[in-house]
Amino acid sequence: MKKTLNLVLAAVTTMGLAFSAHAEDYITLASTTSTENSGLFDSILPKFEDTTGIEVRVVAVGTGQAFEIARRGDADSLLVHDTAGEKRFVENGYATERADVMYNDFVLIGPADDPANISEAKTAAEALSAIAETEAPFASRGDDSGTNRAELRLWESAGVEPGGSWYRELGSGMGPTLNTAAAMDAYVMSDRATWVAFENRQNLKLLFEGDKVLFNQYGSLLLSEEKHPHLKHEMAAKWHNWLLSDDGQKAIADFKVDGQQLFFPNAQ
Repeated sequence: MKKTLNLVLAAVTTMGLAFSAHAEDYITLASTTSTENSGLFDSILPKFEDTTGIEVRVVAVGTGQAFEIARRGDADSLLVHDTAGEKRFVENGYATERADVMYNDFVLIGPADDPANISEAKTAAEALSAIAETEAPFASRGDDSGTNRAELRLWESAGVEPGGSWYRELGSGMGPTLNTAAAMDAYVMSDRATWVAFENRQNLKLLFEGDKVLFNQYGSLLLSEEKHPHLKHEMAAKWHNWLLSDDGQKAIADFKVDGQQLFFPNAQ
């Protein structure tokens, strides 16, 4: 009886150790709401996990918040869309490597009757100037995300300092911002992927696209082992390298919504 009990205890201990080891086979990825809301991660993460056995747990926030999470050492990896901010992150010693992964573009959305007539604009700056001149409602994420940072750069290039009752800074992610814009019948800037996947459009439609300044690059960063030795650097490197590999790039290209490709791989 005692021998049987010892065998059972040994088996339970072995199972517990195996489960414990398996439970550690994950990394935390700080990334953007656009990659989450579009459904990209639901499509590509199972392929990475099947290949490596590593689970990726995503914290989807604005790019500014993702930088802060990584700066504190609360994420193992970083995938965001603010190239200038990413390069500064490396220069400041918080990451050792940054690589292009994929791109899409931003688009300007608004009410179907288009009171600012931005559908006739030749440039994004002209479209935003028209919105400001007519003081048509504009819903801004206002959350220091990559989209919000790009939007503010575009206002600056248009020579406009947005403000007043027509300009609403929401402090929310892309999906909630689109919902608010739909309820307000307001203009809004979105990444194309989230817009295509967004269902609650109501009276909103895509009104302006195609200006080269609306290019939207995503990058993956390897975080500094010197600053945060406790992170899972080896597993994070496997994720980073898989994104840049032929398999990872194909997984990104294969992701479509309603037959439309939403992200375009461009790893070097």
